[in-house]
Amino acid sequence: MAVEDATDRAGFFDPADFGVTATYNGTTSVNGIFDNAYFEVAAGEAGIQSTHPVFWCRTADIPSPTHNQTLIISSVTYKIVGVEPDSTGITQLMLEKQ
Repeated sequence: MAVEDATDRAGFFDPADFGVTATYNGTTSVNGIFDNAYFEVAAGEAGIQSTHPVFWCRTADIPSPTHNQTLIISSVTYKIVGVEPDSTGITQLMLEKQ
């Protein structure tokens, strides 16, 4: 049995608190948590520096996301490159900035 219900999950993604509103596939507004963490990997003198954009949302809000669909977050377009539902009602979308 889940600890929270759909209403609890919706509150977690509320833009008035932690969330942002994204536009999914150019037509649908969806609330979620956006993170664009910076990372650096040292490899001798040449390292890799990049970001890893991800968006968490209620699975019910985007029930069938697939690769190459888009999210627009703060006027920036991202392509979905990975989809990870966690079977608790939350899905993590791995993104690539376009």
